[in-house]
Parts: sequence; structure tokens; C-alpha cells
Amino acid sequence: MRLNRMTSALALTLMLTACGTSVVNPVTGEAEMSAMDESAEIATGQKQHQEILKEYGVYANPKVQDYVNGVGQKLAAQSHRPQLTWTFTVLDSQEINAFALPGGYVYITRGIMAYLDSEAELAGVLGHEIGHVCARHGAQRATRQQTAGLGVLAATVLGAVLEAKGISRATELASQVSQTAAAGYIASYSREQESQADELGAEYLARNQYNPQNMVDVIKVLKNQERFAADTAKAEGKPVPSGANWLASHPSNDKRLADIEQIAAGYGGRYADDEHVRYLKTLEGVTFGDSREQGVTRGRQFYHEGLGIALTAPHGWRIQNAPQAITLVNDAGDAGLIVRLVPDKAGSTPEEVIRNVVKPSEGRTEKRNLNGLTALHFVGAVRNSQGQSKNVTLTIATGPGGHQYLMQYAAKDAATLQRNAAPIQEAEGSFRALTAADRVAARPWALKSVAFPRGGFAELARSTSLLSQQEARLKLINGAYGEGSVDPKPGQLVKTVQ
Repeated sequence: MRLNRMTSALALTLMLTACGTSVVNPVTGEAEMSAMDESAEIATGQKQHQEILKEYGVYANPKVQDYVNGVGQKLAAQSHRPQLTWTFTVLDSQEINAFALPGGYVYITRGIMAYLDSEAELAGVLGHEIGHVCARHGAQRATRQQTAGLGVLAATVLGAVLEAKGISRATELASQVSQTAAAGYIASYSREQESQADELGAEYLARNQYNPQNMVDVIKVLKNQERFAADTAKAEGKPVPSGANWLASHPSNDKRLADIEQIAAGYGGRYADDEHVRYLKTLEGVTFGDSREQGVTRGRQFYHEGLGIALTAPHGWRIQNAPQAITLVNDAGDAGLIVRLVPDKAGSTPEEVIRNVVKPSEGRTEKRNLNGLTALHFVGAVRNSQGQSKNVTLTIATGPGGHQYLMQYAAKDAATLQRNAAPIQEAEGSFRALTAADRVAARPWALKSVAFPRGGFAELARSTSLLSQQEARLKLINGAYGEGSVDPKPGQLVKTVQ
């Protein structure tokens, strides 16, 4: 046993020597073994950048893109790696997130921007991500992963999981997998790396006349967002969510918050205005929540204006909208209807799609009419890549514009599928072309700047388009949610949703 351990250690050393290069860390000035020199960082960032844009999409608002890029470039110019060609992109996502790739690629979602309250807070988020790049944290993680050979292992395990879980979990997993280009570089930041990025972010703020205290404010804003999600879940009797957001991918706790406060307190001097008004004016008209391009969810209703379709979830069910599919899921999360747009090249009729895409080994079909749309229902069996036979139930419908849609009945097992057959059929039966009323309801929400009324958030809530918890949500996007928060003064510019 001892011999095996020594052999493994020797192999590990040889691997490090073979794949590693000595690189000087721009922040510490110390040499470190790395699988990436600067040119490799840049090449990796360039490659993954295209995948990120494909996954999320760029938010189509030049004013906002230019504004974020301007703030980011100003910070990067005062960073430890000003020579990099920095790229700052606002992603068309309502997720509360920001991240960076090696080589100077920094991303922030329009979702997180809605919860920030000033240009200085925006600079705090960007400064933290710039810090990760400058300290080569992504490259360090890639080096650890290459040393352990995890890339091949992860791909192998992923393939096995997809096969084992079957189609009922395939959409969820595919959504997770599609984000690995970014997640692979941020998921395993150590506590020390996070602390270093916080410290560098504070330093870059101070170098640009932003108060480093905004690093603290950003964490507080996002912790309040998590608190709101937890309060909402508890009020509805549901588990507290643990979904991905900026804090989830950048671990935070009381000690880290205390560390940030101590770091910020170490900076003295006078700082420029935090640019609250300019920031809110820039956010004027920015999409809040779902976008027209991604489809809009309003309670149990789903509308996609671009595709011209709508769906209604059964009572007690929820809608999950991902780039790969729309899923209507029951409360238990063990059954649902997965709706996918079929590529045009796969067929122009339901019959062609079943023949070219489903490729059944046996089964029967039945013609259906879904609110005036032609459809073909199929029950039978298909064979997977290993030649194993699996039972499937699905419907192919011809939607507006002649596009074909595959609606897959999904459940964790046959018994669960049988119990949920009626609501799944109800969900399928709601598939329709957008009506005039649907088109009105499909209008996305947008941020608007207004003077804070004398009646406070209760008065502001009466004029918002938000459908639930209006007052609490408005407090949240204006940094006034949670213990110790202070309401804005009457007349102060605040955000609302219209």
C-alpha cells in the first residue's frame, strides 16, 4: 500500500511538471505552477465567451451595455492587469449573478443590476470579478482540475447521470450542464480566493474614487434578496430555495461580511458621489423578470410572443422556463410536461417529426386538435443509444408559423405518470396560438424611476405592475428590505416596476 501511494505521488509530481508552467502572479508577485500562462488564459476566455453568449444571450440595450463597459474599463485600467483586453457584457438573464472567465471576460446579468442601487455598487460587483481575473483564480482552478484529471471524469459521470435519470430529468440537467463553461471557473473558489477578490475589489474602488464601503453594501443587498426568497417560501409553506445566484457561487457568511467591513474601514479619505441618480436613469426601461425573447411567465400562464404560443399550467403546478424547454411541473416535482421547439430541419409535419426525431420501435398514433392546431399523439417505445427500449408518451403539434413542438409526458416512474395523466393532458390541451388577450398579458415588465411618494412603499405599490408581494418586492429592489433598513426620503429617486 505504501508503494502505491509513493507511486501515485510521483505520478502527480510528473504530471505537474509536464503540464505546468511557472507563471508570476500579477497580484502577489510570486511564481506559481500553472496549466495556463497568460496567452492560454486569453485563448480559453475567448473560446468560452462564445458559449456564454450562446447560453444567456446579450441584453439588447446599447445604453446599458456602454454604461457597464465604461465602469468596468475604468476599474480594469487601475487593476493589476491593465494590459489585458477587458470585455464587459450584460447578459439577458433575470438570474442574480455575475462571474468572470480567465483572460479578462466579465459578465453581469440584468437581473442583478435591478437589485443594485448605484454606480458604486455596480463597481463593487465588477471590481470583485476583476479581482478574480487579476489574481488568476480561474487559471488556478483549471490547474487543480487538470492535475486531478477531473475534466474527463466529470464528462463521464455526466453522461451516465443523463442516461440513468432518463427524460424526466434531462431538461433540468441539460440546463445545469449548459452553464458549466462559467460554473467551471467559479464553483470552487476557495475562501482565501474569495477574500482576496473582495480585498482587490475594495482596492479598485478606492483607486477610482468609489467608497470601498460599497463592497459591504453589495453583499447586504444580495443577502436581503436571499432573505426575501426565504421569507416568501416560508409564507407559502415551501422549502427555502437554494438556487444559483451571486452569493451561492461566491460563498458568503458572517465572517466574510465582517472581513469586508474591516477591509472597507481601512480606507480613508473623501470619495466621489455614488452616482445613485445616474445609475437609476440608466436602468430606465430595463426589462425586469422574464423577457420577450425568452417568454413571459405570469402565474400559471406562459406566453412567448416571438413564437406566438401560450400554455397554462394546471392548478398547483408551476412553470420552469429554460433555454432548452418549457416545463410544466407538479407541486411534488416528480411529473410534468416538457415542451420543446423542434428544429425546422427535423420535419414539417407531426408525422415527419415522429419518424425523424422520435424514431419509435413500436407504438400507435392518434390525431388531435389543440385549440385549432394540428397535433399527433404517440404512445409507444423507443430505443436509446445502448439499444435499450423505453416507453414514451408524447404529442407533436404544429404551432404558428408551421413550427413543430414536441410535448413529452414525463415522470419519475410509470405509476407517477399514471397518477398525473389527467393534469398532464390538461397542460397539453392548453397549448395554443396567442390570443389578443394573451398578447396584452405577454408584455414584459420594465424598471422605471420615480420620486418616492410621501405615502411610502404602500403608496408606490398601488401603481406597480407586479402581481404579488408588491410592497416587499419594491423594498427589495430599492435596498429597503430587511432588518435595519431605512426607507428613502420623499422625493428621492427610486425604482418601480411597470
